[in-house]
Amino acid sequence: MTDFPDIKRLTSRPQFLAAAKGVSEARGAVVVQRLDRRDDDSTIRLGFTATRKVGGSVVRNRAKRRLREAARALAPQFGRPGSDYVFIARMGTADRPWDRLLDDVKSALTRLATPRSAAPKPSTAPTPPAPIPPATAGQDS
Repeated sequence: MTDFPDIKRLTSRPQFLAAAKGVSEARGAVVVQRLDRRDDDSTIRLGFTATRKVGGSVVRNRAKRRLREAARALAPQFGRPGSDYVFIARMGTADRPWDRLLDDVKSALTRLATPRSAAPKPSTAPTPPAPIPPATAGQDS
């Protein structure tokens, strides 16, 4: 059987703010932020939050309970040891079908676990038009 890393909770505001400086991935009804702690501790730490935009306290608490359960089921398999994760509830988290919420969390965790390519992304800015050569004398005849 695979030996899963220990899982603990993020408890203080500075821990949440530090995780916000890492990479994030939005999938469906959840946003997941990940910070690689770069220490020798292989513990995965998890935090959960929901803003008032999500709804009243009952809806926010339900959304966080669902995210906690999804993370409990998936973080040992798909989380990277030595990382902090913050799960942020979005508008549909409390009402999203359970299997779709699990897919969202799994997708976000696997995307965050794969290293981003070091190659620069191609520029999406339009290229400027080529300059028009100046007119020479004798062409107007």
